[in-house]
Amino acid sequence: MASQPLINADRLWARLMALAEIGATPAGGVNRQALSDGEIAAWRRVIGWAREAGLTPSTDAAANLFLTLAGRDRTAPPLLLGSHLDSQPTGGKFDGAAGVMAALEAVVSLAEQGHKPARDLIVVAWMNEEGSRFAPGMMGSEAFTGQRDLAAIRAARDADGISVGDALDRLHQAFPDVPHMRLGFAARAYLELHIEQGPLLEAAACTIGVVTGIQGKKTFQVVVEGAEGHAGTLAQSERRDALAAFARMATALHAEIGTIDADIKFTIGRVTVLPNAPSVVPSRVSFSIDLRHPDNAVLDAAGARIEALCREHVPPCTAMLTPLVDAPSNAFDEHLRASIAEATREQGHSAMAILSAAGHDARHLAKVCPAAMIFIPCRDGVSHVEHEWAEPDHVAAGASVLAQVLREFALAPDVEA
Repeated sequence: MASQPLINADRLWARLMALAEIGATPAGGVNRQALSDGEIAAWRRVIGWAREAGLTPSTDAAANLFLTLAGRDRTAPPLLLGSHLDSQPTGGKFDGAAGVMAALEAVVSLAEQGHKPARDLIVVAWMNEEGSRFAPGMMGSEAFTGQRDLAAIRAARDADGISVGDALDRLHQAFPDVPHMRLGFAARAYLELHIEQGPLLEAAACTIGVVTGIQGKKTFQVVVEGAEGHAGTLAQSERRDALAAFARMATALHAEIGTIDADIKFTIGRVTVLPNAPSVVPSRVSFSIDLRHPDNAVLDAAGARIEALCREHVPPCTAMLTPLVDAPSNAFDEHLRASIAEATREQGHSAMAILSAAGHDARHLAKVCPAAMIFIPCRDGVSHVEHEWAEPDHVAAGASVLAQVLREFALAPDVEA
């Protein structure tokens, strides 16, 4: 295996940069949100590369993209590897895309070197991992693993009122020659490469992160209902000011939930105020809450307190709190983690065990098959920004480790995870 490179590093980097041209922003980032024209264009380019190498594209009802290299035993559960192609509105070149391109390169290089895999190898790009256009995120992997109902996913709408269902149908219409697979099927294992989206690898001067698991996450949508009033005539004592109620709630939430311990991550994100006029008492405020912690007991207790604090501080207004995501912390497969560590050592890269602070599709795949992740550093630990950056050597190293682990499954059908 060491006699020739496991991947073509130059081709991998060139394709990653070419993909970044789709949805490129003036500041050097990427705006390629889920099911948009940009993602349709990205599909076309990636499908083209895959077909050139003999891989067969397919999709499913949730618009997950699959690129298959046929194996000797077409009935054996396939190995899945990949990530996502969608981005934040002001995202970077590497989040998600690096994982899809590394997976494609690993599979294409295997085929070019004359290897016929024992089982199908499927490169996958999951639909709407980011959740920036349609909330919540990870819709594709949740639908694939049966953790979210497709009808509920199709009903979600973006800020312009476009439903996921309409956007899904539009994307599928753009690819009439891409066949559909059934939604969800058994997989032998799942592998995902990703930039760390944190500072630990860079600070430790480590090239590879062997991801132990992903910290738990809960998200909520909160709607505060008050009443409009004239800013110049309505007495303070008579007001049902939704924005004032939000301010009280936000202050209490940050003071209690945001200080539970050093590992808590509490964020109030998107805030919408109505009617959002200078001289009108706000009647409605909606806002999102993102809560994360590696300990599921702490996460559950904090989640319960969120609702209690909202109820306590909202009067004289009212509040409706809707849970969106409830994803407990998970651990990745020990055998796969050992394989990643061994491949890293054999290739001479530095490595460390690391817990993922961000969520990834691998969280959901880990519930239905052995799964694992490989992290590579990103500059200053920043992601979801236009200046997000990963070094070419790090991208190549991660892809090479991925390719070596892939070959354990591709060339040895009796490997047990």
